[in-house]
Amino acid sequence: MTRKQFIESKGATCKNWTWSWSFINEHERFIIFGAWDGLKAGRMAKIFCLSWETDGKGRKSKGFQQSLEHIRLIEEEGYRLYTFPMQHVEGTLEETTTARIKSFTPELTLKSLVRVADDWYAVEADLEVALPEELTAPERFPEGAKTTVMINAYERNPNARAACIAHHGCNCAGCGLSFVQRYGELGKGFIHVHHINPLRSVTAEYEVDPTVDLIPVCPNCHAMIHRTEPCLSIAELRACLKEATGA
Repeated sequence: MTRKQFIESKGATCKNWTWSWSFINEHERFIIFGAWDGLKAGRMAKIFCLSWETDGKGRKSKGFQQSLEHIRLIEEEGYRLYTFPMQHVEGTLEETTTARIKSFTPELTLKSLVRVADDWYAVEADLEVALPEELTAPERFPEGAKTTVMINAYERNPNARAACIAHHGCNCAGCGLSFVQRYGELGKGFIHVHHINPLRSVTAEYEVDPTVDLIPVCPNCHAMIHRTEPCLSIAELRACLKEATGA
């Protein structure tokens, strides 16, 4: 089966079968991107980048505008994203816009789309689940009486969370706990994400680097990190664990 035959078997098409990077099924509202083997990092794969507008010689990339529109359809119009694995010809991926396909795997996988700066990544769909995480102010819950608790609400970007988990994985950076190993399928994809610089200390909108500013931790470690003011660093938390367990 050729790539064209595979894509057409999914009801999708493109402007040109030679230079297109992505494909669309307008009736079922989904987009297909190929995911290069050499552009994967952990559970995420880069599928689009603004720098791909031109090739190494400064020439306009023919597939760029079509794929940029497909990215917009996913982000703004609710189109689903699917990818299929592609293997590149050795030595051609350095110039992504003209990379050549050695082979591909004719299997589509549903993904979530995450943007980090000028790059877009396809990540496993279960990484985008939003979870309640740290409290940003003390709360009291007296029994037998009604109470209203007012706390500051700080915006958390679910895409940043997904990119953090895709890069670091779902194991706790403090104690190493894996929820899927402990609880099986029920624990798949579950983890808290800790902002190394607490959002309550930030007074204006700022750009988060999910691989540097965020770190996955289990709820217990997350709570211990925030027991002190300022909060513990991951290194300090690990030191506490080592002292307590003697490990």
